[in-house]
Amino acid sequence: MKDFTDKRASQTVDEIWLLQHPAVYTQGIAGKPEHLLVSNEIPVIKSDRGGQITYHGPGQLIAYLLLDIRRLKLGVRELVRRMENAVIALLDEYHVKAHGRVDAPGVYVGNAKIASLGLKIKRNFCYHGVALNIDMDLRPFSAINPCGYAGLQVTQTKDQGIADGLEVLGLKLSDHLQKELVVNLPN
Repeated sequence: MKDFTDKRASQTVDEIWLLQHPAVYTQGIAGKPEHLLVSNEIPVIKSDRGGQITYHGPGQLIAYLLLDIRRLKLGVRELVRRMENAVIALLDEYHVKAHGRVDAPGVYVGNAKIASLGLKIKRNFCYHGVALNIDMDLRPFSAINPCGYAGLQVTQTKDQGIADGLEVLGLKLSDHLQKELVVNLPN
């Protein structure tokens, strides 16, 4: 991601990368170490994205957005809202009501977070993206204050009655992200 962003130019085509990570906690550049409540065998990696600490692991879909936000005519807040809207639209396909929160970026079902967001902007290019919990072991979240919020509950698509797995949801999320992002593309 960093290498791609460092080498790209204004004419470089934007990309969305879909993947999973092995079990890892990532801590954003302003992340506070006290949000790791219990030390365990899961490594903590310092990340150059915004935000606090979160957990990534198998069964979680990561969509890295490698975008030229100037070309897309998007500010950071608008980009965050569009990322959230893509996840909300995906969940709506399955009749799961989700929402964003102005005070805490991400996507929520009730009071439980189902998707986390984190971005890095460099020279008007963004990278990092959104992590959607699909069918994973949620226990590692109990060792942290997810995204810096004590007691924040987390959920996943499987627990919301969605049977589709990573591959299907990845393709659908990619489609929704593209629809949300092309709204501002020049003709």
